[in-house]
Amino acid sequence: MQSNVGRKYLWRFCALLGLAAVGLFASNPGVGFSPVGRWRTVDDKTGQPRSIVLIWEENGQYFGRVEQSLNPERAGRRCDLCTDERKDQLIVGMTIIRGLKKNGDEYSGGDILDPDNGKIYRCKVKVKEQGEVLSVRGYLGASLFGRSQTWTREPEVNSNVSVKPR
Repeated sequence: MQSNVGRKYLWRFCALLGLAAVGLFASNPGVGFSPVGRWRTVDDKTGQPRSIVLIWEENGQYFGRVEQSLNPERAGRRCDLCTDERKDQLIVGMTIIRGLKKNGDEYSGGDILDPDNGKIYRCKVKVKEQGEVLSVRGYLGASLFGRSQTWTREPEVNSNVSVKPR
């Protein structure tokens, strides 16, 4: 009789554990998805689509490059306000995210360049909504002092194409 009681409690425990796991993944539906791929950025001042950024992984670190400008008037712009090796480079083709590393359910420890002002910010990103949304935060010092953008995943043009840099 005691073994039936023990089994009953074991089943209850397993059911509760399963529900807890489902709740955990439901609270962050981006768990298990990678930021690798193509992302549509949006101008946080105008709300208009701005560019396509390609994110790739290399030796455990993540990088992002501007692949395309979605505003033809900005396509030939150079980063004249940059102060590092990217100064005066074309923004299209430029690596703007460098050195992110997976840290729990987010990617952090690297930096992001804002080519409009040439400033480099610490960066962290988090994949959300079943891998379709990327929350990108650039900040100085503490993450509290910065700004966030929401990027949306672009469909892959050709699934056989490598996402390594040019």
